[in-house]
Amino acid sequence: MPSLNRLHLTAEFRAGARAGFRAFLPQSIGLIPWGMVTGVAMVGSGLTPVQAVGMNVIVFSGTAQLGTLPLIAAAAPLWLIVATALALNLRFVIFSAGIAGNFQHLRAPARFGIGYLLVDGVFAICVEPMLRNENPHWRLGHYLAPALWAWALWQLSGLTGILFADAAPQTWSLEFMATIALLVLLLPMAGTRPMLVAALTGGAVAIALRGLPLRFGLLTGLVAGILAGFAAERWQPAAVEG
Repeated sequence: MPSLNRLHLTAEFRAGARAGFRAFLPQSIGLIPWGMVTGVAMVGSGLTPVQAVGMNVIVFSGTAQLGTLPLIAAAAPLWLIVATALALNLRFVIFSAGIAGNFQHLRAPARFGIGYLLVDGVFAICVEPMLRNENPHWRLGHYLAPALWAWALWQLSGLTGILFADAAPQTWSLEFMATIALLVLLLPMAGTRPMLVAALTGGAVAIALRGLPLRFGLLTGLVAGILAGFAAERWQPAAVEG
């Protein structure tokens, strides 16, 4: 009987994995050019290929990688680079809280690995189906299959950009690739009023304080944008109700 139960659980895991992978596959195609641009940008900012590969594996966040590259190129202190990366990834605190209940039966090392693999697209695809299905093995499969696929695709596309960065013409100004890639990420997100307020406020403050040493203007603009976005989100419902 135990072996039959394990077989049943394995079948549930596989069913969840198939459903999660199929749901995420169309969206995952966008990771390929995004990862390649990130790989090129890392090398263009002065990182060696080994350093770029290490950053791709350890950080595993396109926003944090691209957002900290200007600081790395400017030889900013490590604490400022880490603080910027953490601020850029604050949304994952909310994402983690949204899926934590699905994996509370797992041990700490497994939960740590699940947190490491969390990316925006996987969260968007998996959170609602996992809430509807009560089987923990189905939930785990539904999350792990697209998450591992996203990780592998990101590493391969990033490695492609790293290896072929030197083949790009020097007139392309690779040091600006990070900025261009961040703009591509930002524009679709600025469709709502809070996001637009956050982007405009953060950009204005960062430009106004660009003369500060150690890129403190960038960090200040980032914090100002986050606070402005939260304020706009709180103010908007009140204005509608009034």
